[in-house]
Order: sequence, then structure tokens, then C-alpha cells
Amino acid sequence: MAANRLNGIYPSEPGLVGIPFAPNARPRTSLPTVATIVTAVAALYFGREVFLPIAVALLLTFALAPVVSALKRVGIPRLPAVIVSVLGAFAALSLFSFIAASQVSELAQNIPAYQTNILTKIRSLKETGAGGGIIARLSQVIQRVGQEIDLQEPSPPAADAPRPEPVPVPVEIVARERPLEILQNLMGPLISPLASAVLIVVVVIFMLLEREDLRDRFIRLVGYGDLHRTTQALQDAGKRVGQYLLMQLVLNIVYAIPIAIGLWILGIPNALLWGLLALALRFVPYIGPVIGALVPLFLALAVAPGWSLVLWTAALFMVMELLTGNVIEPWLYGARTGLSPLAIIVAAIFWTWLWGPLGLVLSTPLTVCLVVLGRHVPQFEFLDVLFGNEPVLEPHARLYQRLLAGDPDEATDHAEEMLEKYLVEFYDKIVIPALLLGEQDRVRGVMDDQQRRQMAASALTLVANLDDSAHEEAVEEDEPAFAEYGKTDVGKETAGEGKEAEDEIELPNGVGMSVLCCGGRGELDDAAAAMLAQVLEVQGATVSTAGFADMDPASIRRLDLAAVDTVVVGFLNPDSVKHARFLVRRLKRARPALRVGIAFWSEAGNDDSQAAAALAGDINADFVAHSIVDAVRGALSSEPPVALKLAAKRRLRRQPSVTKKAPLAVAS
Repeated sequence: MAANRLNGIYPSEPGLVGIPFAPNARPRTSLPTVATIVTAVAALYFGREVFLPIAVALLLTFALAPVVSALKRVGIPRLPAVIVSVLGAFAALSLFSFIAASQVSELAQNIPAYQTNILTKIRSLKETGAGGGIIARLSQVIQRVGQEIDLQEPSPPAADAPRPEPVPVPVEIVARERPLEILQNLMGPLISPLASAVLIVVVVIFMLLEREDLRDRFIRLVGYGDLHRTTQALQDAGKRVGQYLLMQLVLNIVYAIPIAIGLWILGIPNALLWGLLALALRFVPYIGPVIGALVPLFLALAVAPGWSLVLWTAALFMVMELLTGNVIEPWLYGARTGLSPLAIIVAAIFWTWLWGPLGLVLSTPLTVCLVVLGRHVPQFEFLDVLFGNEPVLEPHARLYQRLLAGDPDEATDHAEEMLEKYLVEFYDKIVIPALLLGEQDRVRGVMDDQQRRQMAASALTLVANLDDSAHEEAVEEDEPAFAEYGKTDVGKETAGEGKEAEDEIELPNGVGMSVLCCGGRGELDDAAAAMLAQVLEVQGATVSTAGFADMDPASIRRLDLAAVDTVVVGFLNPDSVKHARFLVRRLKRARPALRVGIAFWSEAGNDDSQAAAALAGDINADFVAHSIVDAVRGALSSEPPVALKLAAKRRLRRQPSVTKKAPLAVAS
């Protein structure tokens, strides 16, 4: 086994299975059972007559709570403030519904007048292909299929068959409706919406009046054991949903007014209706504006004989969407919904299927409430994982997953996104912890040799892809104003910001020094050594690398150490102290004037300098590092090398030999 260890091929040891390589790993998210999900969805679907008004009332409560608080600060008592807020909101909704209904009625009466233009455009499309266009061919195919379906071969009549009897003409007696019946037919379809509206008004009023009492009851029911977390969840939900609804309403009004005016100028019928529809549908991000633009585009196709009106209408919606989404929205408010784009689309589909068109409008704020609940309540954490826009994997775990999958290009993209300042910080905080996860899986026996080599190759490719960033840092380091890390413009800007200025990294200048970076016992160690070499090159040092295979006894003698000042050997496995002691002894015997440092890479580094110095003295190394920053400082240090301590040789102690004397002869 000793020979295998020296060659870098060492089996998993029972004592290494429990090594805490990733102490900050998140606990596993518990998922609800299928029965729970099905029961909840069924309850929402079959109980929509009850849950839909409550959901609308809850969202209106979130939206009107800031208005009520503002009126109370002015000096208006709670009850009048609540009544004024609720009546004002429902008056606006009633006016919106009345205008929309009247516009729809007017549009229904004018639709037959647009039939001629639609037929003209269809004929022009058919004539575009000179008789062989796509539309003409499709219409011919459909016509032939219909003829074949309708074709029935008549059976010959028998000689003695009776003549068919004439078909009787149906007679329908229409009775005149009484005035009471007419009123009942008119009011019947309106009773249910009016009853729901009245119920929503009453529920909103009581929710606003008893908001504190409802909050206390919710805390007692859900989170009495953790008042801080539950209070934070309620505040987050109220702030996020209320701000989203109010600011989105303002934004939609700013978006809808130019749409209505532009459609009126272009001559689109019922421009006010389409402006109101755009206002309502823009509560559904991404797909709402598209749905709101479809009917105006169809009308533009119908009202004018040419195609220019369609193009102008499409240009109006595109310009307003770009202007609103990229200029007005970032300026108006910076808070986002906290949902991923895919989650918004899936939520729109789900709530529309569940509660119809009103569910489409309510889909985003309802899903925001669920995500806030999952962010603060552990039992519902899966909702935040499924629908939230926050990364669910830590950066080093995400990078490890990409390296393990053999995708260095995507890993490079993530690296460039996370690379805020310097390579040394990125390697220390993200890449080294990712390699430690790989070493942990290797120790546990879940990573085979092929996966280990593939991950190491991906890590080396990542290092090569970051050569441009390293070159840029090296150019900055060569300038007089950039003598070392922490002396850049970033450091100067943050010099007065307390802790940020203290966190700046200062590394020594490596010009004129030669360093050899080596992997300790495996391919992943070689990848970590390549990262250290890249950072040393940024500091101006002359750097070379050697693999773990070059560290066996036969290969160490072949290393060219004549021009090397310092050798740094890195290990991802912390239980490699004996192997490190052996390598230090071999390297110092090969060149006594050589400085040899050992790096035991760790996720969070190790600030205990006394323990590192004691370990260095134990293995006869010049320094022991636990992070790339410490390894660079030790490699570029100007301290003299530590002399090799000769091990005391134990000699076999022999017992003194006893000389046997001949017995004296006894005289007779």
C-alpha cells in the first residue's frame, strides 16, 4: 500500500469517510408527498368559489394596507381610512369594468363591417403564389378531404319500394316574455359577480380593520416557536406584494395611456378598451403584453385594406414594451418579484387552469406570496426552490457540478460572472471548495477514476480559460500604481468604508523569484497547483508546474531544481501529513538550499498561524499554508530555507558476548 500511496493511487480509508470537507453544506430540502400536493390542488379547484374571493381580498389587503397607514398618519381614524380606501379601490374597479363592458358591446356590433377587408387580405395572400401558394394548396386539400367525407354512394331503389313520405315541417311557437322574466334574464348572470364583489369588499374591510389580530393569529398558528422568522416572513410578504401591486399598477397605467392614445391615432376601433386590456394583462409579466397586443393586431388587419396599419400597431406595442421595461420600470422601482421567468410562465398556466382568466391576472402576486412563505418557513422551502430566482446551489457546489459534468465552458461562464475582483479570491472562495467536494466524493468511493480525471481536466481547462483575466491583472501589477493587491483603484475607493478596506488582499512582489508548484497525490491536486501557479505568475514570479506523478521517489531525482527558489506541494486530502513529510525530506535532500512549502487546502482557510508553524516544524517544511493567499505569501517570502533535520538512526543494541572459560583441572 505504501508504494501505491507514493504513486498517487491510494484507496479509500475508513478513517477518512467522515472528513467534514463541506461544513457549510445546506440541509436537504424536504419535499411534500404526492398525496399532499394532489389534495391541495383539488381543494383549490373544487373550492374556487370560496378561495378565489378570499385570494382577491388578501391581495387587495396587501395593496391597500400602505394607503390605510398613510391616511392614519395624516390623522384619519382607522375605520374611515379603511372605508375610504376600499370604496375608492372598488369604485375604480367598477369604472374599469363598466368602460370595458361598453367597449366590448360596441365592438361586437361593428365586427361584421370588417369582414370585407379580411376577405380581401385572404384573397391577396392566395394570389401571391400565382395559384400555387401555400394557402391555395391548403384550401384545396381541405376541400378535397371534405368532399370525400361527405360523399355517399346512393343505393339503387328496389322495384317494389314505397315512395318516401314527405318530411314534416317543424313548427315552433314563440311566446312573449313578461317584463319580470326579461328582468330576471338580464339580472341572472350579474347576480353571481355582484355577490362575489360584495363579499370581497366585506372581507377586505374586516382584514384591514383586524390586520394586527390576524397577524398574531397567524404567528400563533404557524410560527410561535420562532417569532423572529415568522415576523420577518410577514413583513417581507406584505412589503414585497404590496409594493409590487402598487408600483406595477402605476407602471401599467404609464404603459396603457400611450397605447390607447397611439391606437386611437392609428384608427384602431375601441382604442380605450385595448388600453384597459393592456393595463390589466401587464400584471402578468412576459406573456401578458403579448396577449394584450393580439386583438389590436387582428383589428388592424381587419379595418384597413393594406398591411401598413398592422406594422404600425406592432411597432407601437414593441416600442412601448421596450421603453417601459428598460427605462421606466428600473427607474420607478428596483424591487423585483423574486420569481424566475420560467416560474412566472408556469404559474400563469397553473392559475389560469385553476381559476380561469382572473387566475391569470392574480398568478404573479399569488406566486410571490408562496415564494415568500417558502423563503421563511422551512416546511414550504420547496416553493422557494421551485419558483424563486435566487441560486439554490452555493457557488462552489454549482461549479463542482459543472466540472463533474465535464462542461468547462459553462463553468468558465459562471466563473466570469462570479469573478468580482481578483483570481486569488475566486480560487480561494469557490474553486478550492469545489475541488474539496470532489476529493470528498473520491474518499467516499462515489467517484471513479474516469470521473476524477474528467473533473481534473475540466478544472485545468477552466484555469486555461481564465488566462485572459490573469493577464489583465498582471498588466495592472506591472504599473507603478498597482504594486500589489489591495493598492488598486478599488482599494482606494473603499479605503474609507471600514471593513471593505480591511478585506483588501496584499501579496508580495514575485519578480526575480522562481517557484515550482506541484500536485501532491492526485489529478485534483494538480489542478489546484495550476491555480496557484497562475496567481504566482500574476505576481511576476517565474513559475513551473509538476504533476503528482513527478513526486514519486524515482521521478524527484529527475526534477530540474537548480534554478528553483521554492517548491510548493499541495494536498486536498488533509490526512496526507506523512506523505508531505516524506516529500519535504526528498526535496531538501535533492537541493539543500531549496525552500519547500506544503499546502493543505481547506474551504475556509486556517487563520491559526501558530498551528501552521507547528505543523511546518513537525514535517520540516519552510511553511504550511491552507489557502492560496497564504501559499503565495510563503512561496514569495525572502526568508532563508529551513535546514533539513536528520532523523536519529536507531541502531540495534547487541548484548556483550560472554566468553566461556574452560573448567580448571582438579588435581587428583
